[in-house]
Amino acid sequence: MQLQDQKILVTGPAGQIAFPLAARLAKHNEVWGIARFSDAEGRERCEKAGIQTRVVDLAEPSWGDLPDDFDYLLHLAAVIVPGHDYDTSLRINAEGTGRVMSRFRDAKACLMMSTCGVYASPADGSRAVLENDPLGGSHQPYAPTYCISKIGQEAVARFAATEFGLPTTIARMNAAYGDNGGLPAMLVPAILAEHPIPLLPGHSIACPIHEDDIFDHTPGLLAAAAVPATITNWGGDEPVDMAELCRCIGELVGRKVSFVESDDGIHQYRLDPTRRIELAGPCKVPWREGLRRMLEARHPEALA
Repeated sequence: MQLQDQKILVTGPAGQIAFPLAARLAKHNEVWGIARFSDAEGRERCEKAGIQTRVVDLAEPSWGDLPDDFDYLLHLAAVIVPGHDYDTSLRINAEGTGRVMSRFRDAKACLMMSTCGVYASPADGSRAVLENDPLGGSHQPYAPTYCISKIGQEAVARFAATEFGLPTTIARMNAAYGDNGGLPAMLVPAILAEHPIPLLPGHSIACPIHEDDIFDHTPGLLAAAAVPATITNWGGDEPVDMAELCRCIGELVGRKVSFVESDDGIHQYRLDPTRRIELAGPCKVPWREGLRRMLEARHPEALA
């Protein structure tokens, strides 16, 4: 499946994952982006990349002059905030999904990005998590409401796909990264400053996925959209212990990395990639190569 000469709506187009995807799609498609755009610079960046923008708050949307004849819907927007305001997180992440899928129900397909944080923490962190494993939501100290609201979002998306006959793929994202940031990028300042990195006791294994692979997988995930919704993990093909990933960054920037065990440490999952490979193909960017590319783009002065 080729994504060319299509009319595509992207929610949250200024986001860490959405921007590089939407910007690349805009080279060969008519791409629109909706968000609250509280950051004017983020909106300007989208416009410069060829994305037509409109201000829409999914908590209380006013669609204005936004077209409704999109071929594809990429619902990537999410609120990720500190505190315990579950009502607001559910209103935006869950109810907002119902609103956007209802409004654009005539699209050919919808790709909705969820998170691997919807899974219950496995007893054995080294085992790859399957799509039919138990849900429960992981502990994310920076955003306590996030994972619960994403479970609610998935339920709404499953209902909307069936109710509106909108073919949908729900993709549970792991540690996305690239030139535009991501979890590895967030670790770099602490590693450069030689601050200890907090890690959960036991295994914390991630499947980092580069933004290039996210772009390459998107057509296949849209082609796999169905009623009822298709559900798949969306991470890289190479599992890596978070301590090893941090040490690799340290080697690249010439710093020794230390760790501290903490219940508020990095929480990641090893995801089984089998279904996603069947739907969208394998990854092409090895995580070590991807980390170097990320550092060359974001911290060239720090490379050893």
